[in-house]
Amino acid sequence: MIVGLPDHMRQRSAVVVLTGAGISADSGLQTFRANDGLWENHRIEDVASPAGFASDPQLVHRFYNGRRKQLLSGDVRPNPAHYALAEFETEWPGDYLLVTQNIDNLHEWAGSRKLVHMHGELLKKRCVFCGDVTPVDTDLSVRSWCDRCNAKGGLRPHVVWFGETPMEMDTIDGALRGCGLFVAIGTSGSVYPAAGFVSVANSVGAYTVELNLEPSAQESAFQERNYGPAAELVPEFFARVKG
Repeated sequence: MIVGLPDHMRQRSAVVVLTGAGISADSGLQTFRANDGLWENHRIEDVASPAGFASDPQLVHRFYNGRRKQLLSGDVRPNPAHYALAEFETEWPGDYLLVTQNIDNLHEWAGSRKLVHMHGELLKKRCVFCGDVTPVDTDLSVRSWCDRCNAKGGLRPHVVWFGETPMEMDTIDGALRGCGLFVAIGTSGSVYPAAGFVSVANSVGAYTVELNLEPSAQESAFQERNYGPAAELVPEFFARVKG
């Protein structure tokens, strides 16, 4: 039973959680800032678009190599919000899906298993020639070779850039259309299609909740809104959901 839901929804125990950069900010990872057109002091189109990669692949590789090193440095670790979601997954008796816009591995590190990375994963590489996707924990460059097809210069981060289609959209849509509770954590509400998930959840009668540092662009679409650091809000909220 989901605490806080109207009586006629209490038997719909499927939960979908969406997380964005705000949940990883409490772990020391810098958030994506679309309002000034920069991502960690780089123009978005230069480091997060197919055109940028085609124009200067070495710049793109340097950017993601730096992010990968930061993630693997030992200075970044899951925070209480990540652990609270992993614990909720193991204890919740109904269906559950965690959808993250983040390309880090902090959810997996904390123990989450029922999750999809709709924007890809920083610790994976993909060959543009053969499509092979494999783990990576070292630097990539234009001189890197594909382990499968042996082609050089075709490896790229396995991440979704602007203008590309997010991953696992059929799985996400199916989960949203069957959920009784939808919770968005640490998202700006300005990047689609994720920004539209709350509307899908509302359309099927789900209870929708925003947990964020500040109101998102979709604030008015949520039935419940709580603001503050994710490391504080998420454990408190999901303890209440479990009752």
